[in-house]
Amino acid sequence: MQVAIVKYNAGNVQSVIYALERLNIKAILTDREEELKTADKIIFPGVGEASSAMRFLKEKNLDCVLKNLQKPVLGICLGLQLLCQHSEENNTDCLGVFEVNVRKFEASADFKVPHVGWNTISKLESPLFEGIDEKSYVYYVHSFYAETSIHSIAQTDYIHPFSAALHKDNFYAVQFHPEKSGDIGEKILYNFLFKI
Repeated sequence: MQVAIVKYNAGNVQSVIYALERLNIKAILTDREEELKTADKIIFPGVGEASSAMRFLKEKNLDCVLKNLQKPVLGICLGLQLLCQHSEENNTDCLGVFEVNVRKFEASADFKVPHVGWNTISKLESPLFEGIDEKSYVYYVHSFYAETSIHSIAQTDYIHPFSAALHKDNFYAVQFHPEKSGDIGEKILYNFLFKI
């Protein structure tokens, strides 16, 4: 199986590579259109800021390439947000695969922003979560969130409910970091690679 990780100006790629190696998958890191199109599975991870990430994608023509991919794609964290319609982070138009807007968490005395640490996922509705129990814990680091919608396949509550995961056609995305979520995250990556 050929797995491609999208190479763009965003962090956290190395931990995804290590997580895949633990599943005996040696992925390629690439921004080349042909390699992305011919891969069996594509992972679109990222930690960073939406507008600069979108600018980089457009400069490399990766914005057009990504939204037209036909093979299964998994967005992670910023990858999920960039697959949405629009982000409040610097008023950024994103790829528009999911007709969902990305909002900023409002901090309060009870809730700090960013949302960092372990939280539960519920309302699991996809083969991506095969063998995963409701209320399993996954690891988050984010200040922005995707609204719940018809594309939501998992939900987390922090300040209010938000989409922990999205799905449309061949596109899947998770807001949490499966590569940092222990056995649960490893199982989710396994399901994406071998069950979807």
